[in-house]
Amino acid sequence: MKKQTIAGTDIESVKQQNANSGMSYNEVKEYLARTTGGHGTAKYSNTDIEQVKSENSPSQQQE
Repeated sequence: MKKQTIAGTDIESVKQQNANSGMSYNEVKEYLARTTGGHGTAKYSNTDIEQVKSENSPSQQQE
């Protein structure tokens, strides 16, 4: 017996369509943060801040 909502929607069909629909909203946000460096996306970043600071510090730069 198929599970259906009160309105008659086939629940398993909807679940299958959702599984095949691609990335979720949060997955898209994370992907964009990692690939474009978007604003307000620091929590998704894998950048090592201390490494960047040390690479940018004047004592490390050659003249």
